[in-house]
Amino acid sequence: MTTLVHGATRDATTTPGGPTPDGLVEPGHVGEQRSRRTLDLVLRLSVPVLIVVVWSYASASGAISEKVFPAPLSVVDAFVELVRDGTLWDNLAVSLRRVGVGFAIGGSIGLVLGVVAGLFRLGDQLIDPTIQMVRTIPFLAIAPLLIIWFGIGELPKIVIIAAASAFPIYVNAYGGVRDVDPKLMEAGRVFGLGRAGLIRHIVVPSAVPSILVGLRLSLAISLIALIVAEQSNAPQGLGFLMTSAQQFFQTDILVVCILIYAVWGLGVDLVVRLLERVLLPWRVARR
Repeated sequence: MTTLVHGATRDATTTPGGPTPDGLVEPGHVGEQRSRRTLDLVLRLSVPVLIVVVWSYASASGAISEKVFPAPLSVVDAFVELVRDGTLWDNLAVSLRRVGVGFAIGGSIGLVLGVVAGLFRLGDQLIDPTIQMVRTIPFLAIAPLLIIWFGIGELPKIVIIAAASAFPIYVNAYGGVRDVDPKLMEAGRVFGLGRAGLIRHIVVPSAVPSILVGLRLSLAISLIALIVAEQSNAPQGLGFLMTSAQQFFQTDILVVCILIYAVWGLGVDLVVRLLERVLLPWRVARR
């Protein structure tokens, strides 16, 4: 049964505001999607905004001493001054380079080892026991040893970041490969897929969600490792900036650095979410 709407026929069971038979989306549906996105954005920003409001009120009322924790306006002034004289950009660029190089090395090693150990029994026997043993050693514990071996240059800092970022990707890549549904593997063999075809069409797509989780964790831990690395005789970097501010009791600069780390972590999470949309479009559509 059809009804006439504005000179065109439409199935009577079509939901108002939903897709029409010709594949177009009615304006009501588009408006509903925009309302949901707006509400989602408001909810995500509500808690940070509330924290800033409470922070401002506590500082203005004297509940929080300026010497203990600076007011929001003091933090903004310190941020503007650091940007104006170039101090922030110089140190941030050094930190970004260290994280980029260290994560690229550690993440690549962790991903390759995790996939190899997950795919092959010999790789599992040779790699996994050693990795499981080594990954329990805190990277804070190896920092003094690396300084003794390599001095106080860039190499020990990059090694610390690489070591910290390798293990989360390894664990998740290993688990993702090992947890592939055996029924999918059997179906692939029925359709004539060889080992390479099974890896390409079944194992890798099934392991990508776990690998992305490892990527998110690895990037977050690499920032923690960066702080440790830069607070050990580093002449530049955000960690050096924090150490200098601590020595001179510049709490406003300390808060600026902490907020930069927080925004940095949020940006990393957004990048991983974007990768998820590109690599796993079916999961986004299902949500």
